[in-house]
Amino acid sequence: MTDLHTLHFYATPEHKCSYLEDRTAKTLFVDPHAEITNQTYSELSDLGFRRSGKHIYRPHCEHCRACISVRVPVVLFKPSKNQRRVLNKNRDLTVTRCEPGFTDEYYSLYSRYINARHADGDMYPPTLDQFTSFLVEGNDESFFYEFRDPGGHLLAVSVVDVLKNGISAIYTFYDPSEGKRSLGKLCILWQLEYCKRHGLNYLYLGYWVKSCRKMSYKIDYHPFELLVEGEWALVEAESSKLP
Repeated sequence: MTDLHTLHFYATPEHKCSYLEDRTAKTLFVDPHAEITNQTYSELSDLGFRRSGKHIYRPHCEHCRACISVRVPVVLFKPSKNQRRVLNKNRDLTVTRCEPGFTDEYYSLYSRYINARHADGDMYPPTLDQFTSFLVEGNDESFFYEFRDPGGHLLAVSVVDVLKNGISAIYTFYDPSEGKRSLGKLCILWQLEYCKRHGLNYLYLGYWVKSCRKMSYKIDYHPFELLVEGEWALVEAESSKLP
């Protein structure tokens, strides 16, 4: 087994930034051949690493610190009035845990979501290989959580990794025609409830970029913590006061 002290890391050449126009980025990857235990993966998450498919990574840009890791401390989280309404209007949904895999139903929902919400991003157009390499290929701690309405229709899928001290929200895709349900918000709120039920301390939401509009939702769950200069800092201020 490999621990933090024996891991090898590899930096990519500069490439186009996925979040900020006219900027380049570098990424630091964990050795893809290393055997990563859940304990080591959890420790890497505390250091700001994320997983995408089989790869564990974090930004490694020399002159930019715009990507900031966000996590929500579960015991301190207080849902807003709007967030409580989202939970209440979706009490009719059933949530089921499934092993990661490919089905026509999953892919149809994923494709509709990418086409409707991310046609201007680097995940467009959706492909079978992209879906599989990004969401299906992972590790033993990864699960799909299906959200279905009373008629059995699949409305959303949350892909999460269960860590030692929390869960990492890898990705969520949902029916773009169900706007009244606020499914994106619902899935994060459900993940927070999951952590609370299972005695887990944190929900890791990935990277927040202040000037990237599509990232703004990640700081809507108060209070939250930001990883700044290697230390997690609790934030309860307005977004205008953030770094």
